[in-house]
Amino acid sequence: MLNFLVIAFITLCGLGLRLINLNKPEGLWNDEYISWFVASHPLGKDFLHEIFVQCHMPLYYLYLKFCMHFGGSEDLFLRSTSVVAGVFSIVVMYFVGKQNSNKAGILCALFAAISSFLIYYSQEVRLYSILFLFSALALLYLLKFLKNKTWTNLGGLVLCDFLILFTHTIGFVYVFFQLIALSILLFNEFKKQIIIIWSSLIVLGGLFIPQIISILTRQSFSQWWGSFSISKIGFLFTDYFSPVLTNLVNAPENFLYIKSFTFILFAIIPPIIAIVFIIKSLIKNRVNISLFGICIGVVAVLTGAAIMGKLVFITKYSIEIYPVLMYLAVVGACTCKHKKTAYVFVTIFCLINLAYIFISPTSAPKIPRLQGHKLVADMLNDAKPQDGDFIIMEYYPSTRFEKYFDFSKYKLMLIHKGNFHSYLSKDMSYIQIYTDGKEKLKATFASDNVGYFDYKIRDEILKNIKPGQNVFVVMADSVAFYSPEDMKYITGDAYIYEKTPLMYLIFSYIKNRVILDLSGSLAVTRFEQRGDWSLIRFTKLNK
Repeated sequence: MLNFLVIAFITLCGLGLRLINLNKPEGLWNDEYISWFVASHPLGKDFLHEIFVQCHMPLYYLYLKFCMHFGGSEDLFLRSTSVVAGVFSIVVMYFVGKQNSNKAGILCALFAAISSFLIYYSQEVRLYSILFLFSALALLYLLKFLKNKTWTNLGGLVLCDFLILFTHTIGFVYVFFQLIALSILLFNEFKKQIIIIWSSLIVLGGLFIPQIISILTRQSFSQWWGSFSISKIGFLFTDYFSPVLTNLVNAPENFLYIKSFTFILFAIIPPIIAIVFIIKSLIKNRVNISLFGICIGVVAVLTGAAIMGKLVFITKYSIEIYPVLMYLAVVGACTCKHKKTAYVFVTIFCLINLAYIFISPTSAPKIPRLQGHKLVADMLNDAKPQDGDFIIMEYYPSTRFEKYFDFSKYKLMLIHKGNFHSYLSKDMSYIQIYTDGKEKLKATFASDNVGYFDYKIRDEILKNIKPGQNVFVVMADSVAFYSPEDMKYITGDAYIYEKTPLMYLIFSYIKNRVILDLSGSLAVTRFEQRGDWSLIRFTKLNK
């Protein structure tokens, strides 16, 4: 009864932390918007098409669609679907830890409840909250199977692995190394079950071969916004075990990017405590070493893929290993010979994590969604566009904002990630810019001369606008932040130019040319910035 009360209290606390600032005033940002957009399609051909063009598997979209059927599409409800998975994860982590001891179960639940990383993704309309839940369940059945080799535990493990595979495109990396670890541990003792697992996964894996080939061969310009640095592996541990979340989108190249006592206290000390406990759990423990080997394998593959330019190394992409790392840290703490010392460090770990959540304006539940698309809709509504006005959308198409704003009354010029090449050159394709853009566009970026893009602006906007009409330009400042002077400086230094992501250069160039071209013929009558967005209203005066 006491254990039930303790876990119930921890779970309620975890729920409370996940409800803080759940309703984000900025609305859904791009990745969340895609989740809603896909799930809002009726089941059938259109739904399957939208899933196919995305980079993730369908299970999360089906889950979100099921929830939307009963609760609707309001942002608050959409976020609450991730809260539910996050709360269940706390309970599951209790049972994961309990495979070692009851004390470990309580600590696992506590660590999951106060994890800033899990709190953050329990408030996101994305797959990562349920993915952690599936990964925790997979770890639970793996540990149960190692202790009690029954068909029930084996079936539970296979089912959880299947859920991971059908949720996360690169989930197969985790499943692959998990099965290698399981095979090593049990091959001599339990050959039949291992053969069944591998055979099942080979059959299931065959279903995903087209998707895997598509991911490996797809030219994805959206991934050209960050380069790999060894510091990102360090940020993986700070994201998982500290309340300071650094690598949610793209982390700095320097690990000690902030040199202050506060940063060391909140971002460095908790991960060090966790790493020490993880190392302690590995000493003379074959099972724990194998579990840690899964983590090493996953990180190694993601690192290789990041170096090859196939993805950006972001902590959330490795979330399948988070339950394992959390479990190992707890086991290390619970098996320390010096119990009082372990209790002291566990207490410090928890207090630091909780203190930051409540006192920091940038803690997990308080981090603003600066790229929220409702911000754009609010700016446009406040600017009061008239029927027939022009709206230029840069970086994202108008479909990314239609949940909050009706574009049907306006004339649109869309220059986004999928069609920018047609505005930069009449000869270069998307693939050519992806592969050779750095070399072929360098002179364009450095020049002030009128080019192909300027003619497009003239033909689509300036030749058609009438006196009294407006042109609203919506810009994503988070990807277009270089001024013309910055562009000249970057292109003039070969090393800096090579290190600068091409996407930032392209959309900075587009932003600069739009402003220059329109300001030459039109008057600026409004300028506003909210979050990572800017809006400029140009007006053609009567005189």
